[in-house]
Amino acid sequence: MEPAKRIVVNTLAQHIRSVVNICLSLYSTRLVLQALGQSDYGIYALVAGVVTMLAFITNAMVVTTQRQLSFYFGKGNVAELKAMFSNSLLLHVVIGTLLAIILVALTPFIFDGLLEITPERIPTATKVYYTVILSLVITFFTAPYKALFVAHEEIVYISVVDIIDGVLKLAFALCLPFITYDKLMAYAIALACIMLFNYLALSLWSKRHFEESMLIPRFELIGRKYIKELTGFATWTVYSMGCVIARSQGVAVIINRFFQSTIVNSAYGVAQQVYASVVFIATSVTNAMSPQIVKAESLNNRERMLYLSEMASKYAFLLLATVTIPLSFEMDEVLNVWLDEVPPHAAILCRFVLLTALVDQLTIGLGTANQAIGRIRNYSLVVNTIKVLTLPVFWLCLHLGYQLEDAMWVYIGFEFVCAIIRLPFLKYTAGLSIRHFAKHVFARVVIPVLAIALACWLMVTYVNISLRFLLTGMVTVVVSGVTVWLFALDDTERLAALQMLKCKR
Repeated sequence: MEPAKRIVVNTLAQHIRSVVNICLSLYSTRLVLQALGQSDYGIYALVAGVVTMLAFITNAMVVTTQRQLSFYFGKGNVAELKAMFSNSLLLHVVIGTLLAIILVALTPFIFDGLLEITPERIPTATKVYYTVILSLVITFFTAPYKALFVAHEEIVYISVVDIIDGVLKLAFALCLPFITYDKLMAYAIALACIMLFNYLALSLWSKRHFEESMLIPRFELIGRKYIKELTGFATWTVYSMGCVIARSQGVAVIINRFFQSTIVNSAYGVAQQVYASVVFIATSVTNAMSPQIVKAESLNNRERMLYLSEMASKYAFLLLATVTIPLSFEMDEVLNVWLDEVPPHAAILCRFVLLTALVDQLTIGLGTANQAIGRIRNYSLVVNTIKVLTLPVFWLCLHLGYQLEDAMWVYIGFEFVCAIIRLPFLKYTAGLSIRHFAKHVFARVVIPVLAIALACWLMVTYVNISLRFLLTGMVTVVVSGVTVWLFALDDTERLAALQMLKCKR
């Protein structure tokens, strides 16, 4: 399959997977909540939350392994590819096992001091805790296989497995009311079994279809060189993701301290849910293009690598703008339809969080380019440390008496600085032409964004019908499609799009 067509197919696969799983997840959560009751569901969320805080380490390891595998895959060296995968597999097993030991050792502290759980449910909660740890370990063992699929750009299979995962969770949620065993424990065991299914589906398929795949590490392939590459890259990837999580959770803590009300926190929580529900639109583009960006760099084709990074930034931004702009205009009505009771400040916080995500996508492809060239330490220290600096300034604004809505501009401001600072950083490390990037990305997204905003404003101002946000969304898609085709794409991109359409016919 041609590279351009593969990007489109992989992006569509991720979109379909995300939409289906969001719908399945929302309905499954409702059924599980009804079956377990608020108390037991709260216990599971509380216990699982302690463990899943470490999930970002798994994500960081997937990013690290995928980058290294894509790099060696691009070079076409099967021996080095096998060695890298074997070392990655060993590293995941070791880290997953160590984390499990640490979490088990923390059991007395967690249940005797950290968590507030009714005494009669502590034995069950403890068993649930161990089951969730098992799920985390299985996730770690699955990560290198998932990275291998991404490196091979076999996103469709991963998407199918993820959809089956959602279907299995829904099926169990439907069966949960009829289970006579302790429902909370049964729920935890079922989720662990579904994690095991994911591991088997990815590991066995990759072992059969990918020459470099294996089920256990081959110790004759273990080498200091590969471990050093993986740990060095993973350390700074973990730092980067940790900074993002620290900022998100830190803002929640600061809001709680200043307003002394969980109601405001619930509004921020709603905003984070909205963010999680739409950001996949942009990340699906970068995920689909990332392997090709890394492979281009591994072949010393720096010009193509930077070109693909520009495309990733432009496409991710425009796709997200097509959703976030109309959603921001119609946020009040959307929240009223979605929630029985909308927390105060929820709409404005949703708008700020969505705008922050949109700003980040302006140069998001350059982050992938930096991963491709491998100079991740300085980039992580500069860009992601700036994200964390949002917290003291955000706190200072609230301390000085500014309103929450005013303080949120700090959130956006720091994100804008992070987005812009990628330009000089990549100019220094990869020879990026800032003028070329501004001309082919910034300048080309202006007219589509203005047209989308104008269309949404006209809809909100002059149309007054029930469920208007659906019509606004459809109008936005049309306006976005036309303006992106006319103003955002260059002749080469339009020609490539037409050729793909002809092939489909």
